[in-house]
This record gives sequence, structure tokens and C-alpha cells, in this order.
Amino acid sequence: MWLGPEEVLVANALWVTERANPFFVLQRRRGHGKGGGLTGLLVGTLDVVLDSSARVAPYRILHQTQDSQVYWTVACGSSRKEITKHWEWLENNLLQTLSIFDNEEDITTFVKGKIHGIIAEENKNLQTQGDEDPGKFKEAELKMRKQFGMPNGEKLVNYYSCSYWKGRVPRQGWLYLTVNHLCFYSFLLGKEVSLVVQWVDITRLEKNATLLFPESIRVDTRDQELFFSMFLNIGETFKLMEQLANLAMQQLLDNKGFLEDKALPKPIRPHKNISALKRDLDARSKNECYRATFRLPKDERLDGHTGCTLWTPFNKLHIPGQMFISNNYICFASKEEDACRLIIPLREVTIVEKADSSSVLPSPLSISTKSKMTFLFANLKDRDFLVQRISDFLQKTPSKHLGGIIVGRKTSIVDSVLESFPVPQETSEPPTSPSSPLSSPPSFSAQEVPTASQGLLKVFQRNSPMEDLGAKGAKEKMKEESWNIHFFEYGRGMCMYRTAKTRELVLKGIPESLRGELWLLFSGAWNEMVTHPGYYAELVEKSTGKYSLATEEIERDLHRSMPEHPAFQNELGIAALRRVLTAYAFRNPTIGYCQAMNIVTSVLLLYGSEEEAFWLLVALCERMLPDYYNTRVVGALVDQGIFEELTRDILPQLSEKMQDLGVISSISLSWFLTLFLSVMPFESAVVIVDCFFYEGIKVILQVALAVLDANMEQLLDCSDEGEAMTVLGRYLDNVVNKQSISPPIPHLHALLTSGDDPPAEVDIFDLLKVSYEKFSNLRADDIEQMRFKQRLKVIQSLEDTAKRSVVRAIPGDIGFSVEELEDLYMVFKAKHLASQYWGSNHMTAVHRDPSLPYLEQYRIDVCQFQELFASLTPWACGSHSPVLASRMFRLLDQNKDSLINFKEFVIGMSGMYHGDLTEKLKALYKLHLPPALNPEEAESALEATHYFTVDSSSEEPPLASNLDLFLPWEAQDCLEALPQEQKEGNGNEAVQERRGGPEEKGTSPPDYRHYLQMWAKEKEDQKETIKDLPKMNQEQFIELCKTLYNMFSEDPMEQDLYHAIATVASLLLRIGEVGKKFSAQTGKKPKDGNNSATKEDEPPAPKPHQDSTQELQPLATGNPQAKASGDTHFGKALQESHLVVEGGSGEGQGSSSMLLSDDETKDDMSMSSYSVVSTGSLQCEDLTDDTVLVGGEACSPLTTSHGGGTVDTDWCISFEQILASILTESVLVNFFEKRVNIGLKIKEQKKVERQFSTSSDHEPSGISG
Repeated sequence: MWLGPEEVLVANALWVTERANPFFVLQRRRGHGKGGGLTGLLVGTLDVVLDSSARVAPYRILHQTQDSQVYWTVACGSSRKEITKHWEWLENNLLQTLSIFDNEEDITTFVKGKIHGIIAEENKNLQTQGDEDPGKFKEAELKMRKQFGMPNGEKLVNYYSCSYWKGRVPRQGWLYLTVNHLCFYSFLLGKEVSLVVQWVDITRLEKNATLLFPESIRVDTRDQELFFSMFLNIGETFKLMEQLANLAMQQLLDNKGFLEDKALPKPIRPHKNISALKRDLDARSKNECYRATFRLPKDERLDGHTGCTLWTPFNKLHIPGQMFISNNYICFASKEEDACRLIIPLREVTIVEKADSSSVLPSPLSISTKSKMTFLFANLKDRDFLVQRISDFLQKTPSKHLGGIIVGRKTSIVDSVLESFPVPQETSEPPTSPSSPLSSPPSFSAQEVPTASQGLLKVFQRNSPMEDLGAKGAKEKMKEESWNIHFFEYGRGMCMYRTAKTRELVLKGIPESLRGELWLLFSGAWNEMVTHPGYYAELVEKSTGKYSLATEEIERDLHRSMPEHPAFQNELGIAALRRVLTAYAFRNPTIGYCQAMNIVTSVLLLYGSEEEAFWLLVALCERMLPDYYNTRVVGALVDQGIFEELTRDILPQLSEKMQDLGVISSISLSWFLTLFLSVMPFESAVVIVDCFFYEGIKVILQVALAVLDANMEQLLDCSDEGEAMTVLGRYLDNVVNKQSISPPIPHLHALLTSGDDPPAEVDIFDLLKVSYEKFSNLRADDIEQMRFKQRLKVIQSLEDTAKRSVVRAIPGDIGFSVEELEDLYMVFKAKHLASQYWGSNHMTAVHRDPSLPYLEQYRIDVCQFQELFASLTPWACGSHSPVLASRMFRLLDQNKDSLINFKEFVIGMSGMYHGDLTEKLKALYKLHLPPALNPEEAESALEATHYFTVDSSSEEPPLASNLDLFLPWEAQDCLEALPQEQKEGNGNEAVQERRGGPEEKGTSPPDYRHYLQMWAKEKEDQKETIKDLPKMNQEQFIELCKTLYNMFSEDPMEQDLYHAIATVASLLLRIGEVGKKFSAQTGKKPKDGNNSATKEDEPPAPKPHQDSTQELQPLATGNPQAKASGDTHFGKALQESHLVVEGGSGEGQGSSSMLLSDDETKDDMSMSSYSVVSTGSLQCEDLTDDTVLVGGEACSPLTTSHGGGTVDTDWCISFEQILASILTESVLVNFFEKRVNIGLKIKEQKKVERQFSTSSDHEPSGISG
């Protein structure tokens, strides 16, 4: 890459000059490439340890003038190819120009100007692609890709200098954190350490300090523990590693890969060591924290934050804190955690005003809202810029979200003209005063369906006046009054000041009349509801009458949702619950519906309208309880893990006992999933829900710990799980709410309280008080940290379960051990995941659905299968491997969706690794028959296209249909039924007309009776016999020979194998000729093109063979020009077949050498396909009559097309004949019976898993990655 010219004083230290001209010098770093000795070792070590620009680039170009001692760097390169390209450009474009100058200073000035121009041009082109990574960072990325063999799609996020502890020895080097991998490289005095770990493989990531390792980061995978220390900034590094590991876990969970956020604000001057991706991740982290702190919608983006003070009128103080601004909100959080928190939606803002500064109130800013509240901020650092940003967002707000629903507002700036935005009045406004209860949106159902437009509790509660309720009524009235006073002092609605006082009131219990309103405000659901008017109505309309698995589960659970409550004992409550749950399943199909959602939603419906309950459910599922309600309840399992960890830390004595009894995992899942609603009396649990909406998950954890603490003595005396669960169940059943004004609802767990000695009642407010007193030191950021740690464990544990399930689904007779299957599964899964990292165009990236059965979740396409086949197959075929892999893929892809699952993959591998000689040959034989053998492989694409177009109206062909046929090798005998039926019902002409290729047949409807037949036969467990295999025609036989030649090319017994296969091929060609002559004498002449009648009577030639022969026949007599210009496979195969024939005519040893030379020619692309085919054709014509291949009647079909290189379509051979011929050659028998250890190949595959790098560096790299 070109570099901005910088002075270099000592040009030759540590560098070797390789090329020079009067103005430029090309140099190579000592220690790079061959040789180097001790100096090279030292330089290599220095390059790794020191952060120098030379560390990255082993080549550079310097500019120099003859009389000057100063050199200027103008370019560097990671490979010889790259630096040579720059060198050639300089020689071609600058040398002549520079020789014109007289003054050396002018030359240097010109060169510097030119190089700066080139860099500016390159940057201009790159900027359009959004690539702003600074030069130094790009160098590091280049180094990383070269060092670890990563493709261009792998993006470096950041790199750090650190030490990796190998045993007790620290190795100083560089840690590269990419989007998908953690990589480390060290080179010290000739000793190299290279590590690559995928983020998805990490099971543990933590920062710790021990006596052995100073403050270090520990990274665990399933098979190794790694320690890194001596970071310059360990906090930043660990945070970034956490983010990347989190993204990887999210990818395993819901198949969403990392996408760079293109909408981020771009920095004016990018930091020299920070990539765009690093900024992206930092911004994400801040956004997530901001949204979680203030419970804002998921699409809210933080624009910036600044230190300031807020005047709080309720206590007459200036509270220091941070102001946060995003596209729709201005928020404030005090430095002291509980002092004050504030959320101002921009839709509420009417005036933003800069007030006059004073010594008491420097740089003040006043913001007024529609609810007549004014907020005064001061001590703002850059007030003018801030006001401008708020103004910009205010202008965007009406058009962005609400159309005509925003009130007219003005942004007033003292020293500028007032701007006003007249917009129609808002129709639905949040509550702003105690007298305005939460406004209900207008009922959308003008349809017959009744809609709950208010909380069901209001509909079904007896309307008894408060006075009749005695002490309870008085207490409720006092609560309402307390809240009214609070609203008066602190404001009401979204813009309320939230302080320690607010929390106190929540802990004392929210009055029934305000519960729905405050739940909406504290959860942030109100914001989403106001900004999406009509959304719920639209969803209900769309989802009504739609059937899915989710709706079926919802129907099943409707009558189990609080059946004891009168609101859900009639159709109004049930219908409302159905609509809310179905609408949510329709909005978020990833979650759809999960048990426990019905219980939570039914409680939400008691206190709010349907629309309010819907938005509260959205807030719960998508923000407050992330991943709780997906198919594998991952979020609940994560928080259960946190609960176990907290129990270990806080109640260690009890924790040990609970682990022995296995209770925690049994009890806590229902506590978390239903927020205690399913295990406590309703009126008590709802108080916990009040606190949950204000404080989040920390309340649930605190209460759970308090419950265990209260029952510690009894639990320690328990002898089994059942007893412990009874103790806890009875305790929770007797948690009462003595202040509740609702009539008591019988609790389903009441049966647990039966017994001689019912436990004492526990007041819910006492339980909450104890939980806050004993366990309130839990902080939100600590919980997030623990969630990350547990998420790694939970998701990796689920992945291990998936692996075991998939391995169990593989038939026992497959031949691989469980360990080998597990290793194969990991390789297979890694290949699938690679498509998500780097192959956005791969079908697999789109096709993975985490809700599918485990076996179907990871699938690979043909390109990925080719890569795996090449590294795992025992039949190495060199350049022919992709062709063979494609054939096997077609054979395994039974449902023709161009993807295969793990079971199909293993069946394919097993066919090559296990079984005797006959089984392996059968597998190889099938790879050269349809559907594995695609006609296009032997024909030009042009001719094949022409052929398929002509026959586009054809029906399903008898053998090469969308071969629902090729099940495991053993299920082959199921095929006979289908061709037989067709044979009986059709004449020969009809059969011929129905020829078609695999592509055409993929569209024909599947024959389900055929599937049933196949399954029935599979159950009979019949073993396929070699007689069931169809015969092979000459074209297919030539392809088989070609495969065998390629297969032997890398074997130590290469010469012997070539000789043996030449002998066998020659023998088989003769056998085929004899068979053809026999059929010609007993039936019609082959020239008629319809030999089916003859074949039908011939016992060794079953019908399937004849059909496949006919299918290939028109291709053989097609357009000769198209044939000549097409694929080289066929021409080469033909050429080989002639060599075989001549060898068979008496030059045994000679044929071997001829084959070898032909094999060498195969890879020589200088010969065009036309010349190869033509040579083959001429050779055909020049052969004498006594040559076996062109004997008797065979001469005519072979020589009909001068340039076409056609084959004899009447020639055929059976599997028995091939098997018998191969058995005559011991070297071939030994080759196929040789045992190959797949474990070694899997290890090799894991090593090169990432080596897809496309950079073609011509020199050998000394790096193992």
C-alpha cells in the first residue's frame, strides 16, 4: 500500500536492498523469507514485540536522490506480489518524468506530491464504501489476514500488545480481535506461537488475578484454557472481548450475524488506532446501556452525552449528573444512583431556551413541555452545539414518527429568531395531572368482536365504595393520596422526576387505580404505544384467522390462564387474551408463543386495555426479560444461573445442600418465567410485579434469595427434592397481601398447604422489605456482567445437547465411533457458520432456523461440501475432487433443496470409509450414474441447454428423476418399483420422449406414494444386492476411469495402480464390446437408436440401465460444434479411454507411461478444450480395425461426427463385471481395502478451517496458522 512519505535516516539497518534505480529502492526486512540467520531471528523478534510500522510490512519502497542521505518511505507491502506491483508502477510512470528535473529538491517535492495524490485518490474511492480505517490500522489488518490465513471478509476490530502464558512462560506478542475470531501471534528468538479461537467456541471468558498470573484475561474453550496478561488497558480489551463473544452467542441463538451499523455518525478525524468496527461496537454498547437505563425503544440511538447539573424544584438543589440526547429523547441520570432520573420525550417538548449565564448558573438551558413543566439544566460545556442538536431532532420528530399527532411547538433560542412548527393538536396525550387518568385509545373494533378497552379488573370487580372496605379501603385511599402528592411535587407522566421517594412509594404498593398507568410509564411501554398509534389494531386484523403452531399452543393454554379469576371465566377475558397473544406471535415469530406468556399477559390485561397489555408484553419479552420466551427459554436459564451463583456467594451453606438435592433448577425457572405469578397468591405476586417494572430483574433475584433465606433451616433438614419443593411451595402459598382490596382468589397451589401444621402467613411487604435490606447491593451492571458469563455457559451447554441429539440420530451401523461423529459434527457446524461469517450469498446463512429440529439446524451447500470433501475424503482426486464432491452431493441431496444435513453428510462419508471392497466400489459406481452424474459434466453447457429446452414438456423420467431415490446406499432396492410401473404403461417411443435432466425434474410434484413405498421397504431392512445396480454405459464408464486415474495420482503405488487400472479398463472395454455384439445379433441393429426391445429380454441388463442409456443418447449425437467448444472433461476422458485401449492391445507397460503423461497434460490449461476433443476424435478415426474399441459395427457410431468425439451408446457394462475385473488386480484390492483414519483428517481440517485467504503470495510463508 502507498504511504504518506516519511523520512528514514538509516536506510539499511535491518533491511536488505533487493532492487534499486536512481530514484527508488525496494527493500526486504531481514528475517523475512529465506535465510536470515541470527540477525533475522532478532529482527523477527523485535518486529513482534515492538509496535513499529515495520512490524507489519516485510517489504518497502524508499525514495532517494543521489546526493542526499535522506530517504523517504513511499510504499510498503505484506507480500512480494503487492510490492512488485507498486515498484512496476513507479518505474513505468515516474522514472522518465523524474529524469527531466535538474534540481533534486524538485524531484523529492514532485514524488511526495504524487504519492499524496495517489493516497488521496485511493481514500476517495474507499470513503464511498464507508471504509475509514486509518492507514496504520489497515496495515495491522493486512498482517492479521496474512498471518492467520483469513479471507477479506474477516474484519479486524482491534489489536493489542500482550503476553500469552504458555505453561509458566509468558510469550510477548499481539492479540488480534476480529469479528469472528480471537487470534494471537508471537515470534521470539525463532519460537513461534500462533493461536486462533472462534468466538462461538468460547465457553468461559473472565478477568481475574492470581499469584501465578497477574491481572489477566482467561479464555476457555471445550478443549483448552488460555491466559493473556500484561495489557496496557485490560479493561478496554476485556470489554471488547465480551462484546464480540456476546455477538457470537447471539448468532448461535437466533442466527443473526454481525452487521456493521451504517447509520452511525462518522467522526471528523478517525483515531489512528481505532477501526470503524471498534467505534461501531463502542456505540452499540453505549446504546444498549442507555436504552436499558431509561427503558427506551430498541431503535433509539444515543447521539451524545455531556456532564451538567439539573435544578430539582422539589428539594431546591442543583444535582450533578449526565445529560443524554438521542433522536427522540433527552434523558438525565444523577451521579448518585437514586438522587434523580428524568426522561423527556421530544414529542412533549415545546420550548428549548438558552437562559442568561451567571456565576451561580453558568450556561443554563431551559426545556419546557406540554404538561407545563420546565426543566433547568446548567453547567453545560458546549451549550450552543447542544441546542442546535436538539433543534435538529425536534424538526425531524413530527415527520419521523407521528405525522399529525404532535402538538405545535417552538424552539426558542434567545439570540436567534423564534422558530415555530404549527401542527394539529395531539389526540392522545400521556397523563399530565392526577385528575387525568391514563387515556384509553379509541376502541378499534367496530367489528362484532368485543374489545377490552379498559382493565378487566374494572369490569369484573364489584363496584363497592372504598368506605365499605374498612381499614383496607382507608389504606388504599392513603396510597392514592400519597401518589397524588408525589405527582404534584415530581410531575406526572413520562416527564416525572424519578427519585428514591418514587421507589419508596412503589415498595409500599401501587394503588389498584394507578397500577396500569405506572406499569406503562416505568416499563417504557407508554413510549412505544404513543409512537405507534393503530399498530395493535392492524396486527389483530392481520392475525385474525391465521393458523400457525403458535396459535394452536395459545388455544390450548387460554383456559389455563388464571382460571380462578372471574375475568377469565367468560368469553370477554378469554377473547382479549387470545387477541393479545396472537398479535404478539404475529409481530415476533422468532418467539411466537411460549408457555408462561399466557399467565403474565392475563395479569397485564387485568390492569390495562388490550393495547396497553400488548405493549407491556412487548416491553417484557423484548427488553426487560431478553430471550426469556424463545423456544429454549435461554434468558430464564441465564438468570437461573445468576441465581445459583448468588446463592453460592451469599448463602454458601444452603447452596451446597440445594445442589445435592437438585432443587434450584427445578423451582427457579417458574419463578423467573412468570414473575412469581404462578407460585404465589395473585394479590401478593402483583406487588412483586410493581417493583419489577420499576427496578427490573434485580427485584426477582432479591425476592428469590429472601425466600431461600427464610426457609434455610427447613431446607437444610430436607432429605430429597420433593420435600424441599413442598417446603418452598407451602411457604409461597402463604405469602399474603393484607392490604389488597380485591376479593381473595383461591390459589392453585393450595393443595400443598394441607397438613396438620399449616405454616404461618408471611406479609408480602415484609418479604420485600427483608429482600431489600439483605440483598439490595445487587447493581444493574453487575447483573449484566453475570448474565454475560452465564449466557456463555447456557448457550454452549445447549449446543452440546444439540450435538449429542444429532449424533444419537445417526444410525448405529454407520461405522463411525461416537467421538468421530462428534468431531465430524463440529467440523460440519464450523463450515456452516463460516458461511454466515464470510458468505452472505450462501444459501445456508439464510436457511438456518433455530426452531427447527437439531438435525436440520446446520446444513451446508454444494460449495461447502466440496471443501469438506476435499479435506476429509480418503479418495484424494486432486483437481477432480470438486467434480466427485458435486456428484456425491447430488446423490445425498434427497429433497433437492441444494442443502444437506449432518446425517446425509455422514452417510456420504461412511460410504467411502467403511465396508469392504464391494461396498466402497458400489459407492464409487453410484457416483458415476444418474442422478450423481450430471449429463452436463460430459457435455457442453450449450448443448445441454438446447437439449433440455427441446424436452421441456417431458414427464418424469424413469431413472434420473428428481431421484428421491438415493437414500442410504442400502435403500437402493426401493427404486425398482417406479421404473417397473412406467415400463408396463408406456411404449418405447414414449419412454424416449420422457428424457430430461435433473434440473428440469426438480420442479415436478413429488410422488408421495413413491415415498411411502420407499419407507416401507426401508423398514423391511433389505440389503441391496449388486444385481440391483443399473448397468453403466460407455460415457459413464469413461468418467469412472477418469476418476480412478485422478484418485491414484497421489498414491505411493502410483505406477502399479496405473498399470493395473489400464489392464482392467482394457479388459472391461472388451467385455462391453462382446456384450454389444451379442445384443446386436439377438435384437435390432444399434443404428436404429431404439434398442430397448433387445435389452428388455436380456437378463443381465435391467430396465434402469437402458433408461439411463437412452437419456444420455441424444447428448452424444448433438451439435458437434457445441461439443467441441464445451467442457474439457469429456474430451479428456475420451482421450484416456483410447490410451487404455491401445495399452490393452499388447503394450501393458507402455500404456502406464502414456497414462501418466496424459495425467500430466490434464492440468495443463494451455491446450484448449477444442484441441483436446479434436485429438480424441481423430485418434478414434485413425485406429485400425483390429483395435478393440472400434471393432465391427462399433465403427459407425464412433465416426459419425467428425469433430464431436461421440461415444458408443450401445456399449454397456455391469457392476459385477467391474468388480470381478478389479479383483484380478491385487494392488487395486489393497488400495480399496486400506483403512484410513478419519481422526487425523479431521485434525488437519480444523487446522486449515480458516485458510480461505485469497491473497496469492508467491513466496512460501513460514507461518503456521
